[in-house]
Amino acid sequence: MNIEPSSDLQQQSHSLRRQLVLSWVLMLLLVLLLVLPSLRLWFNFGVSGDPRPVTPRGALADFEQTTVDLFRETSPSVVYITTRSRVADRWSRQIHEIETGTGSGFVWDSEGHIVTNYHVIRETSSAEVVFFDQSSFEAEIIGASPDHDLAVLRIRAPENFLRPVLVGESHDLVVGQSVFAIGNPFGLDQTLTTGVVSARSRSIESPSGRLIKDVIQIDAAINPGNSGGPLLDSAGRLIGVNTAIYSPSGSSAGIGFSVPVDTVNRVVPQIIQMGKYEPPRLGIYINEDINRIIRARHGINGVLILNVEESGPAGRAGLRGTVNRRGETRLGDIIVGIDDQRISSVKVLQDTLQGYQAGDKVTLTFDRDGSVSQVEITLE
Repeated sequence: MNIEPSSDLQQQSHSLRRQLVLSWVLMLLLVLLLVLPSLRLWFNFGVSGDPRPVTPRGALADFEQTTVDLFRETSPSVVYITTRSRVADRWSRQIHEIETGTGSGFVWDSEGHIVTNYHVIRETSSAEVVFFDQSSFEAEIIGASPDHDLAVLRIRAPENFLRPVLVGESHDLVVGQSVFAIGNPFGLDQTLTTGVVSARSRSIESPSGRLIKDVIQIDAAINPGNSGGPLLDSAGRLIGVNTAIYSPSGSSAGIGFSVPVDTVNRVVPQIIQMGKYEPPRLGIYINEDINRIIRARHGINGVLILNVEESGPAGRAGLRGTVNRRGETRLGDIIVGIDDQRISSVKVLQDTLQGYQAGDKVTLTFDRDGSVSQVEITLE
């Protein structure tokens, strides 16, 4: 006799199986929730065993974003400069211009003044300024200071092109702080290089043979074509003008030099106003050849004053020259120091005065008849 299970028993059996399956599914989900974080952490371990956080695709580190923003904001102010010189055809005697060099520069003000190096525009008849979008403008050479390797051009460009750089200070720079250079090395426009301040207060020789003092040494790559471009701090402020490299091969060797912005701030406004830079003066006449003879004969280590302008700073301070107004001669005062700088030659005196500007007061130390004295003088 076959006994068929009742419908109630069948329903109870199906319900029990469903509950059992549901329990297994819930248990499996619970295990996965507990195990997945451990698996993810295990897969993200580096060689050292430290977990490596997953960075969202396309995100940049803070320092990278700072550099990107700095370049984006400043690069429109940096220009590419090409220079030309006039030459005469040896057969036809006709005058024409040929391209003689390239360099970098940057917008100084909304009047269209462009700052670059003197050696970029030296011995040129004309120049062209090219912006980041390849727009170009003919430039007028306003003036230069060979002693500081600085020059100023001017262009007539629409206002939207004239975005002056932010001007900072250089006296408080510290070794190790980040620097950024934008320029056109080897004609490759809008190039950014980065590095640090390697040293301060270097001295390099200018195109005129004078010393440029307080020069910034950097390790950011500087190559031919970078000359005249801006050196910036991490806030995008101008702290120097890139001017030279130290390299036997002529390419970057990790030692570059930049004219400090404190010097630029002193020199450029005067070039714009007068077409040239004149260092502050004492109102005296000196001569290195005569000074050398006096030094050899009398063992003097300083700068002999030959004559004094009576209405000049030295004359008003009572300094005495070798030749007086009546034409009489006697050994005049000998300058041996300005502030804390020892003065041993005419060149040292001239280089020292380059660090001041008209209106500055200096303490001048001088030797008169074997007696050393000091006097305060206001430079003109």
